[in-house]
Order: sequence, then structure tokens, then C-alpha cells
Amino acid sequence: QVQLVESGGGLVQAGGSLTLSCAASGRTFRAYTMGWFRQAPGKEREFVAAIRWIADNTYYADSVKGRFTISRDNAKNTLYLQMNSLKPEDTAMYYCASKTTIAGSYDYWGQGTQVTVSS
Repeated sequence: QVQLVESGGGLVQAGGSLTLSCAASGRTFRAYTMGWFRQAPGKEREFVAAIRWIADNTYYADSVKGRFTISRDNAKNTLYLQMNSLKPEDTAMYYCASKTTIAGSYDYWGQGTQVTVSS
């Protein structure tokens, strides 16, 4: 019913920047919060950042605070993640996700886009 498609991943040098996008589609799409998660090989998935779809509140993991910026374009149903001052430890598969209720977990996920940061 809802499809999320990430794009913008790639290979960048340490200290560089990269912008990820997540396009949401579906006639019944309605999000309370959208967020970004990442998972490195052999590691568990971790939270990166989230944003309220209407209120515009933002939340960041301590590891990316001050370097990453999450934003959204409601009219285009698109989520963004601007990543600056990238570090090798940021290397991971990045996923966007959406949840439609306050109490519920993230119920829709994209396939992911790979971000690799070289030293």
C-alpha cells in the first residue's frame, strides 16, 4: 500500500557530504513520523534521525548530531538526510521508514541505499 524508495547513496571521502532522499508513494500514505536508520555489516540496525511530518520536530542520534540534518517536503512526500563531515564509521546501509501512529512502531520500510565513507 505504501512504498518507500531511497536514493543518493554512494562512495565519498571522509569529511565529505552526501544527501539521501526517500520518496513515499501510495494514495493512503499518511505519516506521523518519518525517520532514517542504518545498519553496518555484522551490526544491529540503529536509529539515525527522525522528523514529525506536521509539527517539524526533529530527533538525532548522538553519533550524528551536529553533522546530519533531516528534513522533509510534505507536498512531494519526500524525506531527506543531509550528511556532512562524514566519517568512516558512518558507512552502512541507510533505510528510511515511516510510522503512522504515535504508539506504533515503524510500519513501512524502504530497501535501503548504501553509503560508504573512505578514510
